Amino acid sequence: MRLLHTSDWHLGRAFHRVNMLGAQADFIGHLVATVREREVDAVVVSGDVYDRAVPPLAAVELFDDVLHRLADLGVPTVMISGNHDSARRLGVGAGLIGRAGIHLRTEASACGTPVLLKDAFGDVAFYGLPYLEPALVKDEFGVEKAGHEHVLAAAMDRVRADLATRAPGTRSVVLAHAFVTGGEASDSERDITVGGVAAVPAGVFDGVDYVALGHLHGSQRITERVRYSGSPLPYSFSETDHRKSMWLVDLAADGSVAAERLDCPVPRALARIRGGLEELLADPELARHEEAWVEATLTDPVRPADPMARLTERFPHTLSLVFEPERAPDDPDVSYARRLAGRSDQQIAEDFVAHVRGAGPDEREQAVLQDAFDTVRADDTVREVAR
Repeated sequence: MRLLHTSDWHLGRAFHRVNMLGAQADFIGHLVATVREREVDAVVVSGDVYDRAVPPLAAVELFDDVLHRLADLGVPTVMISGNHDSARRLGVGAGLIGRAGIHLRTEASACGTPVLLKDAFGDVAFYGLPYLEPALVKDEFGVEKAGHEHVLAAAMDRVRADLATRAPGTRSVVLAHAFVTGGEASDSERDITVGGVAAVPAGVFDGVDYVALGHLHGSQRITERVRYSGSPLPYSFSETDHRKSMWLVDLAADGSVAAERLDCPVPRALARIRGGLEELLADPELARHEEAWVEATLTDPVRPADPMARLTERFPHTLSLVFEPERAPDDPDVSYARRLAGRSDQQIAEDFVAHVRGAGPDEREQAVLQDAFDTVRADDTVREVAR
């Protein structure tokens, strides 16, 4: 069976101030053409179809368009909700839409109920594990601790239990939206940290033939059987070095996997440039970036006059301007930025406690802080779903 694995469309999202709806429509056209030209048997979309719980009408219309086009091709599609989606909204009408071959899996309770598709070698069971917010689904899975690894492990136990009841030789595909250990993140993904730990080990998914992951925006291979497709379009300058693509996966009769990476159309290259303003305006090596979307970091010790206007004369698609003046190592602003770099909210809060009273928090106080951060994140998720 030939699968096309994609995820993280983020329909309705802009790139800085650039409306990406046209580029998203171009991607949808590319997706449909690939399905037809490469004789794809099934499409899997691993979450974050939309960029927010209540997407703009234009994004909903684009989603409606791709559903009709895939249904017209007669190619089954399996989709799950991601942490940006409203699971309840995305799943509206799932039963009816499923009759057209578009299978929406947005409920945690259905993790162990597969979509069964057939090829010449028998059944392939597709299990959809939507984004599982631990605080909201721990009771469903009967786990005591609200952690990503715990709820995903419980969901996979249901998958393996169901798979054990299937005919011998039944192959399996799991769609999941999660941060798996070994994956490389970017600035574009919403933080899903709970209990101080966001990542789950790839071993959670043992026992299935292919795992189609969503959430991280860079296409990457965790193992031969566990892969992220990444987002089809860039959504932050941290994705400058990404190659935007989808995975074309051939699932053989024995469950072995062969994957080919297919490039997606990107409207414009990204570039990050750094230096003094006059240097950036004069450097001939930067000519290759003159038509790119540009993030410029200025290192002038004193902020120059009209920097954006001057930059856009040479780089007309400059979208982001960052000031990082070069200062002496003992400058207090430099040392403060260095102290914060790469530190979690929990670590910053603990540093603040130590700064105020001269001693860091003890284990009990650390637990209180962590519980407070987890509660805030869970409350944010509940409010997002309620919208």
